[in-house]
Amino acid sequence: MLSVESTCNQVNQFGGYTGMNPADFVSLLHNIAHEVGLDLKRILIGSDHLGPYPWRSEPSEDAMEKACQLARASVLAGYTKIHLDASMACGGDPRMPDDDTVAQRAAQLCSVAEHASQERSDLPTPLYVVGTEVPVPGGEQSNAQRPQPTAVGHVDRTLESFGKAFRERGLQEAWQRVIGLVVHSGAEFNDSQVFDYDPLLANGLRDHLPQSPSLVYEAHSTDYQTSVGLGRMVEDHFAILKVGPWLTFAYREAVFALSAIEHDWLGGRRGVQLSSVRQALEAAMLQNPTYWRDYAAGQGSFSREFGFSDRCRYYWPDSTVQAEVKLLLSNLSENDIPLTLVSQYFPEQYNAIRAEKQHRLPERLIEQHIGKVLTIYSNACGDSVLGV
Repeated sequence: MLSVESTCNQVNQFGGYTGMNPADFVSLLHNIAHEVGLDLKRILIGSDHLGPYPWRSEPSEDAMEKACQLARASVLAGYTKIHLDASMACGGDPRMPDDDTVAQRAAQLCSVAEHASQERSDLPTPLYVVGTEVPVPGGEQSNAQRPQPTAVGHVDRTLESFGKAFRERGLQEAWQRVIGLVVHSGAEFNDSQVFDYDPLLANGLRDHLPQSPSLVYEAHSTDYQTSVGLGRMVEDHFAILKVGPWLTFAYREAVFALSAIEHDWLGGRRGVQLSSVRQALEAAMLQNPTYWRDYAAGQGSFSREFGFSDRCRYYWPDSTVQAEVKLLLSNLSENDIPLTLVSQYFPEQYNAIRAEKQHRLPERLIEQHIGKVLTIYSNACGDSVLGV
């Protein structure tokens, strides 16, 4: 099962930074599934960190009202898996909200989602993921120390707070559809480091899941883990593995490799205008540093372009960057990439091409490079859930 999810700042009722609302996102996924021949029953469409995060600078009542609007819009659009996340402080909160406040706000969101679900009897009832110890979206900031796994006592307090909040709103039936608990596994990354999963540190969590509701752990920040580490996480009941930046990191790797191929293959050729993807991307990032300045170590171009946090991903939709990517792909589609350069920059795809299993089209090379990451997760998950 593949769970494809949007975060509340990527996709929301106001468009988010992708320009899409929930209905747009569902339509996009349905179209892609149709193109590649993927059965829609194999996909869970979900909302990650659904809550007040995009509006956290506003008073808490206003931020929660907008989050509730998003919850309703998401369910009506066909979202099935909802991660309820009200763990952040909003304007007017005297401090970071405690577990009870987080749980009460999450239950408020769940109530809205349940009422919306009753309007769409043609769709499955929503499944929920809860938790208060949520890893930082996009990875830790630079120079962070290895995070510790969530304490067992914190798991107990979280479930007690959420169970109570759900019961107070008459959401006992929805509580039985809570399938996952977000905890910190100890696996993490920042801009320049990867903290590998350590099964010994997660011993307590492995043996501490409740029987009702029947839960698994949802692991965020699993990007860049080894295949062995991801397999151990699944064995330790981290059955929902979330991956995001590693996929866009792989996209950036592939585009940069194609840009190098273009320079090596077509540079100086008469009548060919080379693309300037990297220059356009750097210009877009410098023009709007909002998405990278808190993550890129030293704030230099190397960190912006190559950091594990992959803040580049926020800038690919920029129209100027997109125009350069389009030119790059056009140049390499019209001028067949030599096998020697495929071998230089895409050695694994080179072997497949020689075996006559793949093509040299630049779009395919990008897809296959990203696919290598997905294969690692698919192999680790087996029959569990891969979250993207």
